[in-house]
Amino acid sequence: MTLDHTHDPTARSWLAAANAAGGDFPIQNLPFAVLRRAGSGEPFRGAVAIGDQALDLAALAAAGLVQGAAAEALALAAQPQLNAFMAAGPAAWRALRHALFALLREGAAGEAAVRACLRPLAGVEYALPAQIGDYTDFYTSLDHAVNCMRIMRPDADVPPNFRWLPQAYHGRVSTIGVSGQRFHRPHGQFLPPGASAPVFAPCTAMDYELELALWVGPGNPAGQPIALANAEQHLFGISLLNDWSARDIQMWEMTPLGPFHAKNFATTVSPWIVTLEALAPFRRPWSRDAADVQPLPYLDAPANRAQGAIDIQLEVALLSEAARAQGRAPARLSGTSFRHQYWSVAQMLTHHTAGGCALQPGDLLGSGTISGPGPGEAGALIELARGGQQPVDVGGGERRGFLQDGDTVILRGWCEKPGAARIGFGECRGTVLPAISE
Repeated sequence: MTLDHTHDPTARSWLAAANAAGGDFPIQNLPFAVLRRAGSGEPFRGAVAIGDQALDLAALAAAGLVQGAAAEALALAAQPQLNAFMAAGPAAWRALRHALFALLREGAAGEAAVRACLRPLAGVEYALPAQIGDYTDFYTSLDHAVNCMRIMRPDADVPPNFRWLPQAYHGRVSTIGVSGQRFHRPHGQFLPPGASAPVFAPCTAMDYELELALWVGPGNPAGQPIALANAEQHLFGISLLNDWSARDIQMWEMTPLGPFHAKNFATTVSPWIVTLEALAPFRRPWSRDAADVQPLPYLDAPANRAQGAIDIQLEVALLSEAARAQGRAPARLSGTSFRHQYWSVAQMLTHHTAGGCALQPGDLLGSGTISGPGPGEAGALIELARGGQQPVDVGGGERRGFLQDGDTVILRGWCEKPGAARIGFGECRGTVLPAISE
């Protein structure tokens, strides 16, 4: 990842809202989503966020303001799903980024025609940005894994294979929803404390998981692994992801295989996909402590060591039903950074294909819960509340060991540092509804 004029922190847009301090969507970001005007019934189409507006890419394509390779990429990105644009690869992504940057930059010609293609973000509704063929959820935060194991045994450590490979399980696509998703508390089989036999009942230990969604660009043929040095050419971008988890069901069912009912009832992603190119200023060296095991050769490369980590700041907040009724703001629960993740995004993708698995454009990879090493950096309530034993304050005199019906969990993400424009991810919001009566 190299920096160019589109990363210039001094660049400004003719749209004043894009230049506001602390905003998510400056001209240096240009993330992609699929949307339409709320309540319109019109077809969904690709869009790019700029300030407090969405640039309607179908309208922009019809205006004929973009030429050459960028026009070809624009036609793909304007479709109701981004799969074809994701498949087009880095050259097409970069061509369109540069063209949009030129159109939106302060002093650009054709401002009036581009303004006609803007839609206020406050008045749009979103769809999933791509048709997701397959969904894989990883388990790649050492801090999260250790924290969870030590709830049960203070001296516990992760299994040996955790340090040798990015662990994962295959998830369920049919219940993935976009931010704003509302889902019913699931039923499942679990063993109540002190019981000798399981019950089938609504989950009593509902949790969230703070994750990132990694969107696959060009895929690979079956039997042809993607080398680590080339992995990021196959990653289109990143959004936020909440991997809702029914902990009581999970604890009962996941031995000896992985979670099933505990994870397949809902997964929520944020609508805006931030491209890897927009994140280039926030790359960090990826490293392992010298005393720790080092990756096998297929999971190691100089480029990954040099800039495999990404410093994405992340935050979890909770808005209870009572807080909503009383007009209280959401309560911040925790915050951390993705730079702490034990395995990089490139290592996850490479390991996924190492056995011959074919990935397709629009496939979704969850990063696994993101937790950091310090207090208050836990990415799940099971860690913060110590398995429900030490409920946390969520404001207004309310406490939570696990989520209650009516709770809305809000994930936010952004990148920020001196000498670079702030890049935001928007938010990922989901609400737990009561279980459906049997």
